[in-house]
Amino acid sequence: MRHNKHHASLGVTREHRRAMLSNMGASLIKHGRIETTLTKAKALRPFIEKVITKAKNAAAAAEKKDALHLRRMALKDIRDEGAVTLLFNEKAAQFAQRPGGYTRIYKLGPQRIGDAAEMALIEFVGADDEGYKKSKGKKKKGSKAKAAAPDLSAEASVKAEAPKA
Repeated sequence: MRHNKHHASLGVTREHRRAMLSNMGASLIKHGRIETTLTKAKALRPFIEKVITKAKNAAAAAEKKDALHLRRMALKDIRDEGAVTLLFNEKAAQFAQRPGGYTRIYKLGPQRIGDAAEMALIEFVGADDEGYKKSKGKKKKGSKAKAAAPDLSAEASVKAEAPKA
């Protein structure tokens, strides 16, 4: 059975996929944004966000030993020392106050000419970017009538109390 085996295979072997994600992650760290196919961008997002979380935890670690361990764990995923050093020393501070969602994917309009693959741009989200406002739920058509009804009952209770006073 294939329980808990879901991942974007990207049509390559496991070793090739790990190397490709490692290289794409290093490029994203160095350049801030990269253009790739939509499928690869969606596969890169959870991969790179886990590495960024390791960098954040290392920055917040009280003991130097824990920070070293997290840096080595990140080097296991991103096999580029320069990129990991840049991430841990400079970019981790950029995401210190952000609880997650460090990357954003934009779909680009035209498809690639050679194989008609959908193209996308994946980039880091800025530290001051709030993103979309989350709505608590959809407004229903009857919500205005329901909201107005308590106001009328409140006015009626005020009018009823006024003659007593």
